[in-house]
Amino acid sequence: MRILIVGGTSFVGRAVAFAALADGHDVTVINRGQTSSDLPDAVTRLVGDRQRDLSALARLSFDVTVDVIAYRPHDVAVLRDVLVDRGGHHIQVSSISAYQDPMGEGLVEEDAVLWADAPTEPDAAITAESYGPLKAACERAALEHFGPDITIVRPTFVIGSHDATMRFPYWVERIRRGGNVAVAGPRGCALQYIDARDLGAFIVTLAANSTIGTFHAAGPFPAPTFFTVMEEVAAHVAPDGTHLVEVSAQQVSSHHLDARFPLWSGDNSDSVNPAKALAAGMRLRNLTESVDDVVAWWGDREWPGWWLTREQEAMLVRSARP
Repeated sequence: MRILIVGGTSFVGRAVAFAALADGHDVTVINRGQTSSDLPDAVTRLVGDRQRDLSALARLSFDVTVDVIAYRPHDVAVLRDVLVDRGGHHIQVSSISAYQDPMGEGLVEEDAVLWADAPTEPDAAITAESYGPLKAACERAALEHFGPDITIVRPTFVIGSHDATMRFPYWVERIRRGGNVAVAGPRGCALQYIDARDLGAFIVTLAANSTIGTFHAAGPFPAPTFFTVMEEVAAHVAPDGTHLVEVSAQQVSSHHLDARFPLWSGDNSDSVNPAKALAAGMRLRNLTESVDDVVAWWGDREWPGWWLTREQEAMLVRSARP
């Protein structure tokens, strides 16, 4: 198949590209050309920007289009305008953030309620508050512009190497350093996840089978707790003497450090049911494989400035001790 990936050089898009290549497909990616890439020469690379110019796609035809980076309804409309009817089977990568809170436990796709309102400006700001509503709006735009016979994939937290957000890498690298590791509570906070490679492989499976519909691309179900996942990471890579210290959500928030705890979403017990995706061919690898992938990729990088500092963590650990 001829597969077009819109945004195919970073993280999820990269994983889709490698999975498609592994299955013998003809892969083309289009992006702004600003992100360094390790894609092999077998991939056709096009440069284009939805805010300016997608003419590189003019007169090209594909069997499948995978849109990884639609963040505004305008993005979807612009892609449709240039592809017209030459994009083939449309697969839109959305997010469970498109769901209106609260989701509840074990939500299935058919019962989901999407955010109803979202900014409509072509250059609408993407913030923590607008991201979910905009993703919901992108889904509606995809159905409007590409018709009902499309595929929508809603992943939960995506983990693994090559993650520009550095969410899961933070925990792997912090726990590898040992000592007293501050882990935000409460212990009942749920965490579902999917390795980017599993997400990429699932999207290619959907493409190969021309599967339409909406799917949760989510990790373990019933959902493990955030603390349990960190304990699994620690069991695999932590040095002797490492202690995970539960810090209350109140303490984290009172010090304005919420953003320093990636993957953590506060007092959250929501989860989604991935049964439909599993039946459609999604496969989930063991967490330790994702940890090893991050370790190999991270190498000797420096500690990013937006991660929790040693002083901030020590303060939280002290506040958690009786």
